[in-house]
Amino acid sequence: MPIRKLNPRSPGVRFLTYSGFDEVTKKEPEKSLLVSISRKGGRNSYGRITCKHRGGGHRKQYRLVDFKRDKDGIPGKVTGIEYDPNRTAHVALLSYLDGEKRYILAPVGLQVGQTVMSGPEAEIRTGNSLPLKLIPEGTLVHNIELRPGKGGQMARCAGASVQLMAKEGNYATLKLVSGEVRLVDINCRATVGTIGNTDHENISLGKAGRKRWLGRRPRVRAVAKNPVDHPMGGGEGKTSGGRHPCSPWGQIAKGLKTRKIRKKSSDFILSRRKK
Repeated sequence: MPIRKLNPRSPGVRFLTYSGFDEVTKKEPEKSLLVSISRKGGRNSYGRITCKHRGGGHRKQYRLVDFKRDKDGIPGKVTGIEYDPNRTAHVALLSYLDGEKRYILAPVGLQVGQTVMSGPEAEIRTGNSLPLKLIPEGTLVHNIELRPGKGGQMARCAGASVQLMAKEGNYATLKLVSGEVRLVDINCRATVGTIGNTDHENISLGKAGRKRWLGRRPRVRAVAKNPVDHPMGGGEGKTSGGRHPCSPWGQIAKGLKTRKIRKKSSDFILSRRKK
């Protein structure tokens, strides 16, 4: 999918690039699969900000995406590929033979009119979902479950894919894009193929206003703040910090390991992302 660039008619569009949306075939979403969500602005249930620099942004409705893919044995026809404002990937609208409609993450190569299916009897074909034990080694998959029946949790963003390296006993060995190698229960489901919209990582927002549309507010550098607001603030003239980068509460921001020493999922990670 190509990345489009505008002529520099103003400073705001000089470095702006956007998706060509060649994969998108349907403009209006399926109303029966829309849910209104309230925006929190980075605040928790007590009204306190727990995630900074959030707020504003364009109004949007959530698309109910089928991550479980538990409609086994019933073929679904792709009736459209749509843009989803809640995620980087596009979504595909499926119409099943029994009349039900569902959204799934749209993989590369999925075309309108194709038929996809889920379950143990599904073929090894792009868009089909089936247990890892039935998928050949070396296949690229996405939307992978971490627990059988919980729904896909890994590899759900644009351009994401995981390679099935090996199968031994009750576990399958997966290699993630980050380089991490981990074990997953062989009964967990995965969808064949790579998620579409692969050029999303190459898009340049071009201006601050476009960031605000996404609900991201301005961020002030720590060294530009006062000492009362941040440990790296203050100083006579311009300073570069004078200490290792840290959070407003003094926690080291680069290189500090925050993962618990003993975690249940540690036994399933064979090779770390960071050596």
